[in-house]
Amino acid sequence: MKEKKTFHVNGYAALVVLVSLIIIGGYCTYTGVTIESFGMIAIGLVLWVISALFLSSLTIVSPNQAKAILFFGQYLGTIKENGLFVTTPLTQKINVSLKVRNFNSSLLKVNDSDGNPVEISAVVVFKVVDTAKALFDVDRYQDFIEIQSETAIRHIATQYPYDTFNEDDLTLRGNTTEVSEEMAKELQERLAVAGVEVIETRLNHLAYATEIASAMLQRQQAKAILSARQIIVEGAVSMTQMALEQIEDGQEINFTDDRKVQLINNLLVSIITDKGTQPVINTGDVHEK
Repeated sequence: MKEKKTFHVNGYAALVVLVSLIIIGGYCTYTGVTIESFGMIAIGLVLWVISALFLSSLTIVSPNQAKAILFFGQYLGTIKENGLFVTTPLTQKINVSLKVRNFNSSLLKVNDSDGNPVEISAVVVFKVVDTAKALFDVDRYQDFIEIQSETAIRHIATQYPYDTFNEDDLTLRGNTTEVSEEMAKELQERLAVAGVEVIETRLNHLAYATEIASAMLQRQQAKAILSARQIIVEGAVSMTQMALEQIEDGQEINFTDDRKVQLINNLLVSIITDKGTQPVINTGDVHEK
């Protein structure tokens, strides 16, 4: 099915014509009865029937609404213009909303790419752009949108980890914009058959499942500590190397390997420790006589 336009004319102009036909039909009928002319009576009755048929086809289309026209089960087309119109008589007129609407998915429990259960839900903003597909290609397009949206959310959630400390990795928590765009793209492919345009998708809830939330919090804390320690160690090594180079170059002092090891050990301990260090001053060897 593909949306198309159907026959419709301005309702106000058509009303003037139809009322005129009714008046003419009444005059013909009255004249025929007066002069006993069955031909005039027949013309009057035909004009009345035609006027009644087209008056029954009057339809009002509100803003951001459309009317799909069916003639004894056959799709004739859709009226999207706003106002009063006269269309094909003896047709069924189905209202279709063209407004932008929100769909808030239910809270879903899925496993991320690392196998951790997470709770996730999203808001989908959409509108109908093809009334024929929405009405005739799927059964109840609102239910179709709901089911396909939850399917897309589940699929996207399994493609990414919930969180990671590698800055180059895409995660559900740290890259919500990219994940939402990927979700919108996949959802548009799924809903194209229903004549629906996906305007935007956004995650509105994301968390670890309750049964592992406490354990994952400890895991996150441990990873954060390890990551911080790694940065501290890298900085301490860099600072120690710089200190040795500056001392040897500026003071023309050459340390032995043992003294270098001792100095490196002292500097690393002082920089890496999270507690205050107590300096020990070595004044040299003391020999008693």
